[in-house]
Amino acid sequence: MARSSRIKTSRRQERVYVVSAQVRREKSLWPVEDSLDELAALAEACGAEVVGRMSQTLNKYSPTYIGKGKIEDLRDEIHDTRADTVVFDDELKPSQQLRLEDDLKVKVIDRSTLILDVFARRARTAEGKLQIDLAQSEYLLPRLAGQWSHLERLGGGIGTRGPGETQIETDRRLVRTKISRIKKELKKVRMRREGQRNNRMRSDLGVAAFVGYTNAGKSALFNKLTASEVMERNQLFSTLDTTTRRIHLPSGAPATISDTVGFIYKLPPVVVESFGATLEELQEADVMVHVVDANSEHSEKQIEVVDKILDDMDLSHVPRILVLNKMDLLTDVEPEQPSFEPVELTGDDRLPGANVGVNGHGVELAAFDPSELGGDLRGEISRVVLASAIKGWGVEELRAAIDEELKEAAEREEQVAAAIS
Repeated sequence: MARSSRIKTSRRQERVYVVSAQVRREKSLWPVEDSLDELAALAEACGAEVVGRMSQTLNKYSPTYIGKGKIEDLRDEIHDTRADTVVFDDELKPSQQLRLEDDLKVKVIDRSTLILDVFARRARTAEGKLQIDLAQSEYLLPRLAGQWSHLERLGGGIGTRGPGETQIETDRRLVRTKISRIKKELKKVRMRREGQRNNRMRSDLGVAAFVGYTNAGKSALFNKLTASEVMERNQLFSTLDTTTRRIHLPSGAPATISDTVGFIYKLPPVVVESFGATLEELQEADVMVHVVDANSEHSEKQIEVVDKILDDMDLSHVPRILVLNKMDLLTDVEPEQPSFEPVELTGDDRLPGANVGVNGHGVELAAFDPSELGGDLRGEISRVVLASAIKGWGVEELRAAIDEELKEAAEREEQVAAAIS
């Protein structure tokens, strides 16, 4: 049986020590301690107990990720805290993981493994499970040599092993076979989704897609807007499967709206690749609704993370509504009908500043300066809506903003069609 990289939660909490390193000359989006906070939260989301943390600033990464002196310190910390597992904040090369396990004599995993583990725990539909299974298999393949024991032979016995094959060669062949099978299954999913999208296009429905950092409240806001029951919990990655609903807008026009998987800092590339069937919904969107946790001290960084991922997917051109959610946590005022009017942006306008008015009451809100988001990373933010999914604030304003954006998208399409003809 293969050594599992999952956090064990059966008899007692797995004791985890988290470690991060930063190279001096490399530009990092988040301070190392903030990134460690999120790494610890990921470990806790897997049911582990975080028993310690360590960080180091380096001139360059070493073959063991951190320096020799820190390795010695880490050995002592592992002994003192009785840690079972060390989690590193960046994706480790297979050779780094091997050397670290040899040096530390405990299980070593990285942030990518942890994110994949959380995804595996949250997946509920057959499609979601297939996609995370593919991501884990793709991630495992180059790391098989470092496994503590071989893979279980899924079809073991006579005829399953080639002449002269070593166990590692057999393991690799089994994983490649599994990857091929999953990809065939996901191809069927893609074809089914494509058929559904084509039906929507023939119906001439506008399409809005929710995006955002994990735990920003996307699903809660989606549920308020669509009166549906997508899973919403105060936890990382509560939504892994795309849910699409039909809604009616203030103009009377129907539209479809989709809730998608949340993003996170240092999201493993294998996740984006494996969740292609889900994320393809974004390719068809006429407008994106980018939901932000306005109460988070990292809200601006989270905006940049999401924008960078969308940019990598060639989606930075899609018009965007920025929704600053969880406004109820920023004020003690509970107006019966808060006046959260959408803010339209033009040119180099700043996003809402530090003193947003809610029915005459000042609300402290971090300022977002588009010029600091790195040019194209700002995306095409054209409207900002203040909201609270829990209180129901801003929901109708968001509905109106989506309506306006879809009208403008339809007008642009008509202009393009007229120009071509």
